[in-house]
Amino acid sequence: MAAKKKNKNIDDLPIEERNEKYAQYVSNISPRTKPWWSLLIAFTVGGIICMIGQGLYMLFALIPGYDPNSIGSLVASTLILVAAIATGFGIYDKFGTWAGAGALVPITGFSNGVTAPAIEHRKEGIVFGTCANMFKIAGPVIVFGLALSMLVGLIYWILLLSGVTW
Repeated sequence: MAAKKKNKNIDDLPIEERNEKYAQYVSNISPRTKPWWSLLIAFTVGGIICMIGQGLYMLFALIPGYDPNSIGSLVASTLILVAAIATGFGIYDKFGTWAGAGALVPITGFSNGVTAPAIEHRKEGIVFGTCANMFKIAGPVIVFGLALSMLVGLIYWILLLSGVTW
């Protein structure tokens, strides 16, 4: 009578073999992308979003009484609002899936990163749902940006105190 071959449990394998099997599994189920095509789409879409921002800037510049700083804020607010509304209707997610990194142009991608978790967790209430989850993605970016700007400012201040000038 032939000995029955015992199926090995993945947990019983040595760590190296387990890692190789897992890497092979991930490779098999991961979607194949065309890197040059993805780069072209991302570059084009990101550029178009920036061109839309520039177009809005030029349009808002026609409004009398606005200085360039006010117009920049108005453009940023408009792009944030449009991206948030598109996220709310589920349009931005489909757009982001197609456009890839091009949809992550900072102002619209940041708006999507704040709006999407807020919408997803709204059923949990305003405080513990929307507000608590709103900055899960964007929060670390904000914290890192503030911490790095403080560090750079501190270095700049120390250099100024040391007599270094530019």
